[in-house]
Amino acid sequence: MQNLNRFHLNGLRALEAAGRLGSLRAAAGELGVTIGAVSQQVLKAEEQFGRPVFERHPKGLRPTPFGEEVLRYLSAGFAEISAGLALGDRRREGVLTVSVAPVFASKWLVWRLQRFRDLHPNIRIRIDADVALVDPNASDVDVCIRVGRGNWPNVRAEQLLDQLVFPVCSPVLAERLRHPRDLAHVPIIREPTPMFGWDAWLGPNGLDETILGDGPVFSDASLCLDAAVAGQGVFLGWETLACDAIAMGRLSAPFPDRYATGIAYWFVTSLSAPPTRAVRAFRDWLKGELASRAAPEAGLVSAP
Repeated sequence: MQNLNRFHLNGLRALEAAGRLGSLRAAAGELGVTIGAVSQQVLKAEEQFGRPVFERHPKGLRPTPFGEEVLRYLSAGFAEISAGLALGDRRREGVLTVSVAPVFASKWLVWRLQRFRDLHPNIRIRIDADVALVDPNASDVDVCIRVGRGNWPNVRAEQLLDQLVFPVCSPVLAERLRHPRDLAHVPIIREPTPMFGWDAWLGPNGLDETILGDGPVFSDASLCLDAAVAGQGVFLGWETLACDAIAMGRLSAPFPDRYATGIAYWFVTSLSAPPTRAVRAFRDWLKGELASRAAPEAGLVSAP
């Protein structure tokens, strides 16, 4: 890394910002300096490289073939530095960043987080609700709560809870359902790309999806659940999604049988770093909450 001594850090920052943003003006705004200062830093860096990094055009800057290659490495390098600095800030402030699917966050987790805060007032939780599979080895995320089979590479994955599925609907609609075959006579609420199909529940009852009729389709499970509460049909739900609505009497589970899908909830952390005190505290609290099979306790605030 001795070649770093040949270059000024400010010049490399100016190159990266100008290349990423496409103009000196935008780079100056991000770096908090004048356009002239950015221009001078870019020129000095190009002199140190001994070749141009950008072509100048009336509409902005365009990287040369050499510049494209250099900028790719600079952007990756500064992103790593930024992640490292954020990690230091977060640990100093006692912040725990948790990446979690939006439906789990909105229907289950956020309604229970105050209990964790009461137990651990010095740990600040930052929820990053996203369906993307974040790599905790290469990001500022401390914990991922994921649904799947737990076979993700290069991470530490600890199983939390099997996902059990069962039909749910409004209490009024539930009065029409006495036997699983009755599902053939009510609207069925569906997701366009579910992780599992109705056969996961119908199969053990000696039926298959061909008995099911039409019904509304919604883009995610949270909307499907709201549609079931509104009486628009029957949805194949699961405990962490539906338990609070059932406890509040807004939703019914007309049949007692619940079946595993082969999918589970997992507590995912970095394989390369040992869990911190905050990570261990959150894991232990989460396991305790889920051990109750997601049943809400008295005093739980009702979801809107």
